[in-house]
Amino acid sequence: MRSSRSDTAPGYRIAMILLGIAVTPVLLSSSSIGSQLANGDLLRVVGLGGLILAIISAITICVGEKARLPTYGIVKFAFGEKGAIAINVLLAISLFGWIAVTANMFGHSVHDLLAQHGLEIPTPLLVAIGCIIFVASTAFGFAILGKVAQFAVPVIALMLCYIVYRATHAQLPPVVVNATMSPGVAVSSVVGTIIVLVATLPDFGCFVHDRKHALIAAISSFLIAYPLLYWAGATPSALTGQSSLLGAMALMGLVLPTALLLIFATVTGNAGNMFQGTLVVSTLLTRFPKWQITVALGVLSFIVGSMDIMAWFIPFLLFLGIATPPVAGIYVADFFLYRRNGYDQDSLQAEPPIKLLTFLAWLIASLTGFMTVKGYFVLTTIPSVDSILVASVCYAVLSRLAPRRKLQTA
Repeated sequence: MRSSRSDTAPGYRIAMILLGIAVTPVLLSSSSIGSQLANGDLLRVVGLGGLILAIISAITICVGEKARLPTYGIVKFAFGEKGAIAINVLLAISLFGWIAVTANMFGHSVHDLLAQHGLEIPTPLLVAIGCIIFVASTAFGFAILGKVAQFAVPVIALMLCYIVYRATHAQLPPVVVNATMSPGVAVSSVVGTIIVLVATLPDFGCFVHDRKHALIAAISSFLIAYPLLYWAGATPSALTGQSSLLGAMALMGLVLPTALLLIFATVTGNAGNMFQGTLVVSTLLTRFPKWQITVALGVLSFIVGSMDIMAWFIPFLLFLGIATPPVAGIYVADFFLYRRNGYDQDSLQAEPPIKLLTFLAWLIASLTGFMTVKGYFVLTTIPSVDSILVASVCYAVLSRLAPRRKLQTA
């Protein structure tokens, strides 16, 4: 059933939320790329990465708009009602990992900011304060999340513009960029940084007004704003050769605005992560109200975020970039093959609770992504895109081999 317009949001508001979530991973990863690419190559890389993300996101968010179901509700149709539990566990782990990493980043950013003014407060205490803010920004639902994003994202944009302006006008010695990263790997990093969010866009597509607003959200977020955001985050490192934004701006004496930028970014990013994490975990723990799940995620993120987890960050990103995108490839293929007329909940009762052939498609696609990351062979040069395409093709073939089901073919 379609939601009434009063229960949904316009495309620009969804875009604000998506950009708020995207800021933290972008600031973490863009600096590394900026320090390894010449500026001309950087512009081409972020432009191509944004185009790829815009195409994928336009499809995934429109699936959510059509279904009026979040990601965990949609995957039931492709993986089976019980099989979807395993996928939801994967998504829950992925989202919780981002929550914990972002909480850790918040604590260290505030600690560095206060240390500049002679205040030494234990980082775990600051992580706890951050988790309280994240929970408060999320526990009251989607409407509050949107208001947080509407306030914070413009502030983040202005601060980032100021930082880029100061970086480009600073009197710095010329830096010879050691172009050690190939354009293909760089595009893969631009796409992989945010591919998990793109794969779970039905979580937001089910709240958008209509198809037009869904496309507005996807295109404005990933074709326009995301490349600009990535370029802005990478530029200070490209000018200084530093592999982190904070390190680059410290050379210019701009630790304060940079630390404030990181703090705002972590608040908006983790509010969105908490929102999605709560949606996913609520499907696994159906007896608990969502606000209690949000609070529990906040407590757990404080515990894990207080540890030295940044050393796990790169392997964690690699895991996300391989295992999660095939889920999107499968539910998109399922939509175009069988669900273009809508999602009938009653049809789930007539289908297998666990669809083993779908899991086989997911496994083949994940292994393909792993092997292209390791360089065993090359398809598109972008492992996450490889895994999405392979997952779609494998599902299209294997789903035809399954026993006939009551499907809503177009």
